[in-house]
Amino acid sequence: MGMIIGNILAIYRKELQGYFASPLAYIVAGVFWLLSGFFFVAILLSPEGVINQVAAQDQMGVPTPPVDVAYEFLRYFMSVMGSLALFVLPVLSMGLYAEERKRGTLELLATSPLTNWTVAVGKLLGVLTFFTAMIVPLLAYEAIALGAANPPVPPAVPLLAHLALILLAASILSLGMFVSSLTDSTILSAILTFGLVLFLWIIDLVAKSIGGPVGAALGHLSLLENYNNLVQGVFDTSNLVVFASYIILGLFLTAQSIDALRFQRS
Repeated sequence: MGMIIGNILAIYRKELQGYFASPLAYIVAGVFWLLSGFFFVAILLSPEGVINQVAAQDQMGVPTPPVDVAYEFLRYFMSVMGSLALFVLPVLSMGLYAEERKRGTLELLATSPLTNWTVAVGKLLGVLTFFTAMIVPLLAYEAIALGAANPPVPPAVPLLAHLALILLAASILSLGMFVSSLTDSTILSAILTFGLVLFLWIIDLVAKSIGGPVGAALGHLSLLENYNNLVQGVFDTSNLVVFASYIILGLFLTAQSIDALRFQRS
């Protein structure tokens, strides 16, 4: 067990160093921060933002239930961050194995003493840590905005929302890693991953059109539905199970993909 953990950490450090040394990774992070900052200001302070909408309703004397502005802002903002992650994460995952194929080093990994699971887990942890580092700056200005809320927002609500974002990222990155293991084209890997994740994101629309037990079952597979439940502060273990299932499925399929390559080379 100690050797397995040591190998995972070695792969993890290698991947993490690669991301922090990659110009593309910094470009992706910069675009993500720029867009997230724009949406943050727009949701909070624009004429169509949460604060101005509530103020307009009060001035018009519209009889509405009391609105928790901080909660509504957090819900809208995290919903936008989830949608933004759909575009950012396939770019981060596209080179996890595709670059290895292009450089010809994937065969070395496939025939090395390291198990396929060890390599896959190390790679996933590396890219997930980089994405987590990308969302850390968001916490700073969220804390400033939510710190002025009266009544204050319970800490469990934003913590659960950001946990949902990390679980969503881990699920997409794990599936994207599998797609990356199938091709030596990073662009094709990103496109296929985006298509797959988009389907899993909107599958609840398909489920609603089908209806019945089959529709209900498909609805539970929706990344959007499970993500939104957690973002809204609803802690349901079934949502965690779905995300964990996607993460394990991606790791399993990646290991099987590399194992097939190992078999071809033997």
